[in-house]
Amino acid sequence: MLQPPRSGLSPLSDDAFKLSRWSTAETLVTLGDDDSVQPALATSWERVGDDTLRLTIRDGVTFHNGESLTPEAVANSLQQAIDASPTPRILDGIDMSVTLDGDTVVVSTADPDPLLANRLSSPQLVILAPAAYTDSGVSPLGTGTGAFELTTIDGVTGATLERYDDYWGEKAKASGIDATYVPSGTARAAALRTGTADIVEAVPAGQAASIDEDLLTEVPMPRTNTLYLNTESGPFADPAVRAAAREAIERASIIASVYEGRADEAAGLLGPALAWAADHRDDADYREILAGRAEAATVDGVEITLGTFTDRAELPEVAVLIEQQLEAAGFVVTQDVREYQFIEADALDGAFDAFILSRATVLDSGDPVAYLASDFSCDGGFSIAQLCDETVDELIARASATEAGDDRHHATMLAEASILAADAAIPLLHERVIQGEAAGVTGAERDPRERMLITPGTSVHAS
Repeated sequence: MLQPPRSGLSPLSDDAFKLSRWSTAETLVTLGDDDSVQPALATSWERVGDDTLRLTIRDGVTFHNGESLTPEAVANSLQQAIDASPTPRILDGIDMSVTLDGDTVVVSTADPDPLLANRLSSPQLVILAPAAYTDSGVSPLGTGTGAFELTTIDGVTGATLERYDDYWGEKAKASGIDATYVPSGTARAAALRTGTADIVEAVPAGQAASIDEDLLTEVPMPRTNTLYLNTESGPFADPAVRAAAREAIERASIIASVYEGRADEAAGLLGPALAWAADHRDDADYREILAGRAEAATVDGVEITLGTFTDRAELPEVAVLIEQQLEAAGFVVTQDVREYQFIEADALDGAFDAFILSRATVLDSGDPVAYLASDFSCDGGFSIAQLCDETVDELIARASATEAGDDRHHATMLAEASILAADAAIPLLHERVIQGEAAGVTGAERDPRERMLITPGTSVHAS
């Protein structure tokens, strides 16, 4: 695995994603490929008004310590997340409460939340046995409900899990999991190449050439590399100059040279990890919004500053190619490349005319609207583009208020179209993660959300 735990495998942190990737801790619901909500520890749910869900809890489930899953145990886990400090990211800004009503669990929010059911799919809201919660923290050891029981936690070195034979669902084919944390990409690649590991997270693109291609799977990620343009001040305050920059960008050469072909060319802000996004770009109202883009100005000697950061090794290389492309179009480019911690504040203050960012487009609920609001609305907290556009805000607000499903997808894509029409951002490419699987491995998940990896159906056969 790529990273060691940062919070002792507490589910109230990002470590929760390890617990879900090992199939040791489970949520009330899960998300399907189309972001639809699917049963898990809850078998059914119903909306009670705009702000409440009533959930029926699955019978016959036991925690790994032998205790039964009950509505009371579910309510306790959710309340522990609600009361946690710091607040789990999935509940940031959400005023949630949980109560019991007979044999059902009732979850409510202070304000209407169209994504309430989706929110309950987050690994940060896994359900653990009451014994997991102590004054000294939360321990997933022997307290989950999944197909594998976490039996040993070895600090920042690794963890051991054993098959849980009383699992409520499909029994695991593998007898257990030995997980090792290996931050070095070179070392992870070597583990796959030499057969030391059966499954490897995040093989670096630069190491892929040294590994049999049959052992590699590229998984599209909900992450877009984007050139943000400062719409408030400087040369790019002029939409026609922004349009000139947009027309200057040649994505294919960036993907071929910097990413060695292991990325997807961006047609919009949302990429192939969201399977529904591309279909909506053919909608007439989407195309009509895009048709309102400004015509490109003729540029000759326009000076601009271009910023990015070194923390992602590819971005400085991307910046070199972007500089060349913009200068070929008549811009004069000055680069500023620093570590992210030293450049973020300047980027958010609008100190750059253009800024290259690798940005996650889907947060824990599985929905991209929060990303659009954060980056492109008037009140957005991450507005590198400094955009404040009445139409964009209206369409983002409409998407935010729409119930989950195809209508929300459509509304989201209209918001994307309005942002692209403003040329506030030029999407460059969508990243992929390379997952390594040794010969003989079957049933490993290739999950763009990085929630699942080892499942009950995962097994290894001698090759």
